[in-house]
Amino acid sequence: MPYIHRPVTVLPAHKVTTDEIVDDILGRHPDHPQLRVIPRVIGNLGVHTRYFTRPLTAPTVSGTASIEDRSRTAFADALAMATDAARRALTAAGLTPGPAPGSYADVDAIITTHSTGWSVPNLEIHLIEPLGLKPTVRRIALTTMACAGGTQALIRAVDFIAAHPGSKVLVVAAEVISSVYNHNDTSIEAMIYKALFGDSAAACIVSDQPLDGPAFHIAGPDDTLEYVLPGSLDRYSGRIGTDGFHFDSTKQALTAADDVLPAVLDWVGPHQRVDWAAIHPGSPRIITDTAKALGLDAHDSRHSTDTLAHEGNLGGVSVLRVLERTHDDPPEHGTHGVVIAYGPGFNTAALRGTWHHA
Repeated sequence: MPYIHRPVTVLPAHKVTTDEIVDDILGRHPDHPQLRVIPRVIGNLGVHTRYFTRPLTAPTVSGTASIEDRSRTAFADALAMATDAARRALTAAGLTPGPAPGSYADVDAIITTHSTGWSVPNLEIHLIEPLGLKPTVRRIALTTMACAGGTQALIRAVDFIAAHPGSKVLVVAAEVISSVYNHNDTSIEAMIYKALFGDSAAACIVSDQPLDGPAFHIAGPDDTLEYVLPGSLDRYSGRIGTDGFHFDSTKQALTAADDVLPAVLDWVGPHQRVDWAAIHPGSPRIITDTAKALGLDAHDSRHSTDTLAHEGNLGGVSVLRVLERTHDDPPEHGTHGVVIAYGPGFNTAALRGTWHHA
Protein backbone atom coordinates (compact mmCIF):
# COMPACT_ATOMS: atom_id res chain seq x y z
CA MET A 1 0.00 0.00 0.00
CA PRO A 2 2.43 2.70 -1.22
CA TYR A 3 2.42 6.29 0.00
CA ILE A 4 3.89 9.01 -2.25
CA HIS A 5 5.25 11.71 0.04
CA ARG A 6 5.74 15.39 -0.60
CA PRO A 7 8.06 16.06 -3.56
CA VAL A 8 10.68 18.78 -3.38
CA THR A 9 11.46 20.74 -6.55
CA VAL A 10 14.67 22.63 -7.28
CA LEU A 11 14.53 25.42 -9.86
CA PRO A 12 17.75 26.81 -11.37
CA ALA A 13 19.00 30.36 -11.01
CA HIS A 14 18.15 32.01 -14.32
CA LYS A 15 14.56 33.25 -14.58
CA VAL A 16 13.62 33.88 -18.20
CA THR A 17 10.45 35.72 -19.20
CA THR A 18 8.38 34.99 -22.28
CA ASP A 19 9.03 38.51 -23.54
CA GLU A 20 12.77 37.83 -23.42
CA ILE A 21 12.35 34.66 -25.44
CA VAL A 22 10.13 36.37 -28.02
CA ASP A 23 12.70 39.15 -28.39
CA ASP A 24 15.47 36.59 -28.80
CA ILE A 25 13.55 34.70 -31.49
CA LEU A 26 12.57 37.83 -33.43
CA GLY A 27 16.12 39.15 -33.24
CA ARG A 28 17.60 35.89 -34.54
CA HIS A 29 14.99 35.33 -37.29
CA PRO A 30 14.08 38.79 -38.69
CA ASP A 31 13.17 37.31 -42.09
CA HIS A 32 11.04 34.45 -40.82
CA PRO A 33 7.94 34.12 -43.05
CA GLN A 34 5.66 33.91 -39.99
CA LEU A 35 7.37 36.61 -37.96
CA ARG A 36 4.11 38.31 -36.98
CA VAL A 37 2.49 35.04 -35.95
CA ILE A 38 5.24 33.89 -33.58
CA PRO A 39 4.52 36.31 -30.67
CA ARG A 40 0.81 35.45 -30.73
CA VAL A 41 1.38 31.70 -30.83
CA ILE A 42 3.88 31.87 -27.98
CA GLY A 43 1.57 34.14 -26.00
CA ASN A 44 -1.16 31.49 -26.19
CA LEU A 45 1.01 28.95 -24.37
CA GLY A 46 0.07 30.32 -20.95
CA VAL A 47 3.74 30.41 -19.85
CA HIS A 48 4.92 33.69 -18.34
CA THR A 49 8.26 32.63 -16.88
CA ARG A 50 10.53 29.60 -16.76
CA TYR A 51 13.95 28.87 -15.28
CA PHE A 52 17.11 27.83 -17.14
CA THR A 53 20.32 26.48 -15.63
CA ARG A 54 22.27 28.86 -17.88
CA PRO A 55 21.48 32.38 -19.11
CA LEU A 56 19.41 32.68 -22.27
CA THR A 57 22.47 34.10 -24.02
CA ALA A 58 24.73 31.17 -23.05
CA PRO A 59 26.40 29.22 -25.87
CA THR A 60 24.62 26.04 -24.74
CA VAL A 61 21.19 27.71 -24.92
CA SER A 62 20.76 30.28 -27.70
CA GLY A 63 24.36 30.10 -28.87
CA THR A 64 26.28 27.75 -31.13
CA ALA A 65 27.85 25.35 -28.65
CA SER A 66 28.69 21.89 -29.98
CA ILE A 67 26.63 18.83 -29.20
CA GLU A 68 29.44 17.70 -26.89
CA ASP A 69 29.30 20.93 -24.87
CA ARG A 70 25.50 20.94 -24.76
CA SER A 71 25.36 17.35 -23.58
CA ARG A 72 28.08 17.71 -20.95
CA THR A 73 26.60 20.93 -19.58
CA ALA A 74 23.04 19.57 -19.49
CA PHE A 75 24.00 16.45 -17.56
CA ALA A 76 26.22 18.32 -15.09
CA ASP A 77 23.44 20.80 -14.37
CA ALA A 78 20.84 18.05 -14.07
CA LEU A 79 23.03 16.14 -11.62
CA ALA A 80 23.57 19.21 -9.44
CA MET A 81 19.83 19.93 -9.25
CA ALA A 82 18.97 16.26 -8.73
CA THR A 83 21.41 15.94 -5.83
CA ASP A 84 19.96 19.02 -4.15
CA ALA A 85 16.35 17.90 -4.67
CA ALA A 86 17.06 14.39 -3.38
CA ARG A 87 18.73 15.65 -0.20
CA ARG A 88 15.81 17.95 0.51
CA ALA A 89 13.25 15.22 -0.16
CA LEU A 90 15.00 12.81 2.21
CA THR A 91 14.96 15.43 4.93
CA ALA A 92 11.34 16.41 4.23
CA ALA A 93 10.25 12.78 4.59
CA GLY A 94 11.91 12.61 7.99
CA LEU A 95 14.28 9.79 7.09
CA THR A 96 17.09 9.23 9.57
CA PRO A 97 20.63 9.66 8.24
CA GLY A 98 22.98 6.72 8.60
CA PRO A 99 26.17 6.58 10.68
CA ALA A 100 28.17 8.57 8.13
CA PRO A 101 27.38 12.28 7.84
CA GLY A 102 24.79 12.87 5.15
CA SER A 103 24.19 9.17 4.49
CA TYR A 104 20.78 7.48 4.12
CA ALA A 105 21.30 3.75 4.49
CA ASP A 106 17.57 3.07 4.94
CA VAL A 107 16.76 3.90 1.29
CA ASP A 108 16.20 0.54 -0.39
CA ALA A 109 15.88 1.67 -4.00
CA ILE A 110 16.47 4.71 -6.19
CA ILE A 111 14.51 5.33 -9.39
CA THR A 112 15.61 8.13 -11.69
CA THR A 113 14.24 9.67 -14.87
CA HIS A 114 16.32 11.94 -17.07
CA SER A 115 16.13 12.49 -20.83
CA THR A 116 18.28 15.58 -21.50
CA GLY A 117 22.02 15.31 -21.86
CA TRP A 118 23.83 11.99 -21.93
CA SER A 119 26.04 10.10 -19.53
CA VAL A 120 27.40 6.63 -18.89
CA PRO A 121 27.07 5.76 -16.05
CA ASN A 122 23.57 7.11 -15.70
CA LEU A 123 22.04 9.53 -13.21
CA GLU A 124 21.21 7.05 -10.45
CA ILE A 125 24.83 5.81 -10.27
CA HIS A 126 26.07 9.40 -9.96
CA LEU A 127 23.70 10.03 -7.04
CA ILE A 128 24.68 7.10 -4.80
CA GLU A 129 27.85 8.52 -3.25
CA PRO A 130 26.73 12.17 -2.84
CA LEU A 131 23.58 10.97 -1.08
CA GLY A 132 25.32 8.32 1.01
CA LEU A 133 23.12 5.52 -0.32
CA LYS A 134 24.30 2.00 0.42
CA PRO A 135 26.25 0.25 -2.37
CA THR A 136 23.59 -2.46 -2.56
CA VAL A 137 20.71 -0.04 -3.14
CA ARG A 138 18.39 -1.31 -5.88
CA ARG A 139 18.41 0.88 -8.99
CA ILE A 140 15.99 1.59 -11.82
CA ALA A 141 17.09 4.12 -14.45
CA LEU A 142 14.47 5.51 -16.84
CA THR A 143 15.88 7.35 -19.85
CA THR A 144 14.18 9.15 -22.75
CA MET A 145 10.80 8.95 -21.01
CA ALA A 146 10.64 12.76 -21.19
CA CYS A 147 7.32 14.26 -20.02
CA ALA A 148 5.92 10.95 -18.75
CA GLY A 149 9.08 10.16 -16.81
CA GLY A 150 8.09 11.38 -13.34
CA THR A 151 4.79 9.50 -13.36
CA GLN A 152 6.44 6.42 -14.84
CA ALA A 153 9.04 6.52 -12.05
CA LEU A 154 6.26 6.65 -9.44
CA ILE A 155 4.65 3.60 -11.05
CA ARG A 156 7.94 1.70 -10.86
CA ALA A 157 8.17 2.68 -7.17
CA VAL A 158 4.68 1.27 -6.57
CA ASP A 159 5.71 -1.95 -8.30
CA PHE A 160 8.91 -2.18 -6.26
CA ILE A 161 7.12 -1.77 -2.95
CA ALA A 162 4.56 -4.39 -3.94
CA ALA A 163 7.43 -6.80 -4.57
CA HIS A 164 9.47 -5.69 -1.55
CA PRO A 165 7.15 -4.79 1.36
CA GLY A 166 8.63 -2.45 3.92
CA SER A 167 10.84 -0.68 1.39
CA LYS A 168 11.56 3.02 1.01
CA VAL A 169 12.13 4.23 -2.54
CA LEU A 170 13.75 7.50 -3.59
CA VAL A 171 12.33 8.86 -6.87
CA VAL A 172 14.36 11.55 -8.64
CA ALA A 173 13.55 13.39 -11.88
CA ALA A 174 15.83 15.93 -13.54
CA GLU A 175 15.57 17.75 -16.86
CA VAL A 176 17.60 20.48 -18.57
CA ILE A 177 15.28 21.04 -21.51
CA SER A 178 16.91 24.37 -22.36
CA SER A 179 19.43 22.11 -24.12
CA VAL A 180 16.94 21.78 -27.03
CA TYR A 181 16.67 25.57 -27.44
CA ASN A 182 18.26 25.73 -30.88
CA HIS A 183 18.00 28.52 -33.43
CA ASN A 184 18.64 26.10 -36.28
CA ASP A 185 15.08 24.87 -35.67
CA THR A 186 12.79 27.38 -37.37
CA SER A 187 9.36 25.74 -37.63
CA ILE A 188 6.45 27.20 -35.67
CA GLU A 189 6.51 24.08 -33.49
CA ALA A 190 10.17 24.72 -32.70
CA MET A 191 9.42 28.32 -31.72
CA ILE A 192 6.73 27.02 -29.36
CA TYR A 193 9.16 24.60 -27.70
CA LYS A 194 11.69 27.39 -27.15
CA ALA A 195 9.11 29.14 -24.97
CA LEU A 196 7.31 26.14 -23.49
CA PHE A 197 10.02 24.29 -21.58
CA GLY A 198 11.89 24.97 -18.35
CA ASP A 199 14.68 23.26 -16.38
CA SER A 200 14.30 21.69 -12.93
CA ALA A 201 14.70 18.62 -10.73
CA ALA A 202 12.42 17.07 -8.14
CA ALA A 203 12.51 14.14 -5.75
CA CYS A 204 10.23 12.34 -3.32
CA ILE A 205 10.06 9.28 -1.09
CA VAL A 206 7.63 6.43 -1.73
CA SER A 207 7.07 3.98 1.13
CA ASP A 208 4.52 1.35 2.17
CA GLN A 209 3.83 3.15 5.44
CA PRO A 210 3.00 6.83 6.00
CA LEU A 211 5.96 8.93 7.10
CA ASP A 212 5.99 12.59 8.18
CA GLY A 213 3.19 14.70 6.68
CA PRO A 214 0.44 14.05 4.13
CA ALA A 215 0.82 11.68 1.20
CA PHE A 216 -0.90 10.36 -1.91
CA HIS A 217 -1.96 6.80 -1.11
CA ILE A 218 -2.01 4.14 -3.83
CA ALA A 219 -3.61 0.78 -3.06
CA GLY A 220 -1.23 -1.12 -5.33
CA PRO A 221 -0.08 -1.82 -8.91
CA ASP A 222 -3.66 -2.34 -10.13
CA ASP A 223 -4.18 1.40 -9.58
CA THR A 224 -1.58 2.36 -12.17
CA LEU A 225 -1.87 2.75 -15.94
CA GLU A 226 0.66 2.50 -18.76
CA TYR A 227 -0.67 2.95 -22.27
CA VAL A 228 0.98 3.51 -25.66
CA LEU A 229 -1.19 4.88 -28.45
CA PRO A 230 -0.85 2.60 -31.51
CA GLY A 231 0.82 4.14 -34.54
CA SER A 232 2.02 7.23 -32.65
CA LEU A 233 5.82 6.99 -32.77
CA ASP A 234 6.30 10.20 -34.73
CA ARG A 235 3.90 12.47 -32.85
CA TYR A 236 6.64 13.67 -30.48
CA SER A 237 10.27 12.67 -30.85
CA GLY A 238 13.79 13.68 -29.95
CA ARG A 239 16.66 13.96 -32.39
CA ILE A 240 20.42 14.44 -32.06
CA GLY A 241 22.29 16.39 -34.73
CA THR A 242 25.80 17.71 -35.07
CA ASP A 243 24.47 21.07 -33.87
CA GLY A 244 22.78 19.75 -30.70
CA PHE A 245 19.55 18.25 -29.40
CA HIS A 246 16.21 18.77 -31.12
CA PHE A 247 12.58 18.10 -30.25
CA ASP A 248 10.12 17.48 -33.09
CA SER A 249 6.39 16.90 -33.46
CA THR A 250 3.77 16.40 -36.14
CA LYS A 251 0.39 18.07 -36.58
CA GLN A 252 -1.23 14.94 -35.12
CA ALA A 253 0.53 15.73 -31.83
CA LEU A 254 -2.05 18.43 -31.17
CA THR A 255 -4.72 15.81 -30.51
CA ALA A 256 -2.52 13.09 -28.99
CA ALA A 257 -3.67 13.59 -25.40
CA ASP A 258 -7.32 13.54 -26.50
CA ASP A 259 -6.67 10.35 -28.44
CA VAL A 260 -5.52 8.45 -25.33
CA LEU A 261 -8.22 9.80 -23.00
CA PRO A 262 -10.71 7.03 -23.88
CA ALA A 263 -8.18 4.48 -22.57
CA VAL A 264 -7.66 6.61 -19.46
CA LEU A 265 -11.41 6.84 -18.79
CA ASP A 266 -11.81 3.11 -19.31
CA TRP A 267 -9.11 2.58 -16.66
CA VAL A 268 -10.70 5.07 -14.26
CA GLY A 269 -14.03 3.29 -14.67
CA PRO A 270 -17.55 4.72 -15.02
CA HIS A 271 -18.29 4.64 -11.29
CA GLN A 272 -14.96 5.86 -9.89
CA ARG A 273 -15.20 9.36 -8.42
CA VAL A 274 -12.33 11.75 -9.20
CA ASP A 275 -12.15 14.76 -6.87
CA TRP A 276 -8.85 16.26 -8.01
CA ALA A 277 -5.99 15.61 -10.42
CA ALA A 278 -2.31 16.35 -10.87
CA ILE A 279 -2.18 16.75 -14.66
CA HIS A 280 1.03 17.11 -16.62
CA PRO A 281 1.20 20.79 -17.66
CA GLY A 282 2.15 20.08 -21.25
CA SER A 283 -0.06 22.86 -22.62
CA PRO A 284 -3.28 24.67 -21.70
CA ARG A 285 -5.22 22.29 -23.95
CA ILE A 286 -3.75 19.18 -22.32
CA ILE A 287 -4.73 20.47 -18.88
CA THR A 288 -8.26 21.57 -19.78
CA ASP A 289 -9.12 18.56 -21.95
CA THR A 290 -7.87 16.09 -19.35
CA ALA A 291 -9.66 17.88 -16.52
CA LYS A 292 -12.91 18.00 -18.48
CA ALA A 293 -12.69 14.30 -19.32
CA LEU A 294 -12.24 13.50 -15.62
CA GLY A 295 -15.22 15.67 -14.68
CA LEU A 296 -13.08 18.41 -13.14
CA ASP A 297 -13.01 22.18 -13.57
CA ALA A 298 -10.35 24.87 -13.66
CA HIS A 299 -10.18 25.07 -9.87
CA ASP A 300 -9.50 21.35 -9.60
CA SER A 301 -6.61 21.60 -12.08
CA ARG A 302 -5.24 24.93 -10.83
CA HIS A 303 -1.93 23.48 -9.63
CA SER A 304 -1.15 22.28 -13.15
CA THR A 305 -2.11 25.64 -14.65
CA ASP A 306 0.01 27.53 -12.10
CA THR A 307 3.00 25.31 -12.79
CA LEU A 308 2.70 25.93 -16.53
CA ALA A 309 2.35 29.68 -16.03
CA HIS A 310 5.26 30.20 -13.67
CA GLU A 311 7.71 27.44 -14.60
CA GLY A 312 6.62 26.07 -17.96
CA ASN A 313 6.53 22.45 -19.04
CA LEU A 314 9.19 20.77 -16.88
CA GLY A 315 9.21 17.48 -18.75
CA GLY A 316 9.46 14.47 -16.46
CA VAL A 317 9.65 16.72 -13.41
CA SER A 318 6.28 18.35 -14.09
CA VAL A 319 3.94 15.99 -12.24
CA LEU A 320 6.16 15.98 -9.16
CA ARG A 321 6.06 19.79 -9.16
CA VAL A 322 2.26 19.73 -9.48
CA LEU A 323 2.07 17.28 -6.56
CA GLU A 324 4.26 19.62 -4.52
CA ARG A 325 1.82 22.47 -5.20
CA THR A 326 -0.99 20.12 -4.22
CA HIS A 327 0.65 19.67 -0.82
CA ASP A 328 0.69 23.46 -0.38
CA ASP A 329 -3.08 23.64 -0.99
CA PRO A 330 -4.23 20.08 -0.33
CA PRO A 331 -7.50 18.26 -0.95
CA GLU A 332 -9.51 16.79 1.88
CA HIS A 333 -8.46 13.56 3.55
CA GLY A 334 -9.81 10.54 1.69
CA THR A 335 -10.64 12.35 -1.54
CA HIS A 336 -9.92 10.50 -4.77
CA GLY A 337 -7.23 11.80 -7.11
CA VAL A 338 -5.49 10.96 -10.37
CA VAL A 339 -1.90 11.72 -11.31
CA ILE A 340 -1.44 11.65 -15.08
CA ALA A 341 1.24 12.55 -17.61
CA TYR A 342 1.80 12.18 -21.33
CA GLY A 343 5.03 11.57 -23.19
CA PRO A 344 6.59 10.79 -26.55
CA GLY A 345 5.55 7.56 -28.10
CA PHE A 346 2.71 8.70 -27.69
CA ASN A 347 2.20 7.29 -24.21
CA THR A 348 0.39 8.05 -21.00
CA ALA A 349 1.18 7.03 -17.44
CA ALA A 350 -1.20 7.48 -14.52
CA LEU A 351 -1.91 6.55 -10.91
CA ARG A 352 -5.14 6.74 -8.91
CA GLY A 353 -5.50 6.86 -5.16
CA THR A 354 -6.64 8.88 -2.16
CA TRP A 355 -5.24 11.85 -0.29
CA HIS A 356 -3.93 10.86 3.13
CA HIS A 357 -3.46 13.38 5.95
CA ALA A 358 -1.02 12.41 8.63
